[in-house]
Amino acid sequence: MKAEPAGPADPACPDLPSAALGGPVSHALARVARLHRIAAGRLLKGLGLYPGQEFLMMCLWDAGAVRQAELIKAVDLDPSTVTKMLQRLEQTGHVRRRPDPDDRRAVLVEATDDSCALHSDVQRAWTDLEDHTLAGLGPAEREELTRLLAKVEANLCREAGEAGDCPGSPG
Repeated sequence: MKAEPAGPADPACPDLPSAALGGPVSHALARVARLHRIAAGRLLKGLGLYPGQEFLMMCLWDAGAVRQAELIKAVDLDPSTVTKMLQRLEQTGHVRRRPDPDDRRAVLVEATDDSCALHSDVQRAWTDLEDHTLAGLGPAEREELTRLLAKVEANLCREAGEAGDCPGSPG
């Protein structure tokens, strides 16, 4: 059965597929997230990083040495993905892994002193990404967008059954 045309195209979503008619915001979020990741990837490539590695580094710069299992939980990625990322970051001299002296079965991960220069580069890349992403939005619009995205994130966290891990959640 062929889908009926949706009528005149919505100027905000001119290419909205018929199957997404019930979820134009979800469709827009998916498109924006994809493009944001591509833009971030271009900026990070110049630093020798792959998308996602900067999140690991951000955690390590702020937390110091942490158990690999805690890092995996903090970034909420598959353990094999984090392990591969850490291997690459270790090969480039940005992180160091060593046995935890309190539990020899656990592995501690920490940012190296050599990664300190990368910290300011990542910070600059994220500032550039923010400026590019929000170009044309005034301060009030930026604040409102941040507030609305926090609500969307909380909704998705609850839906995923991770309310305790959501920003602003107790526990």
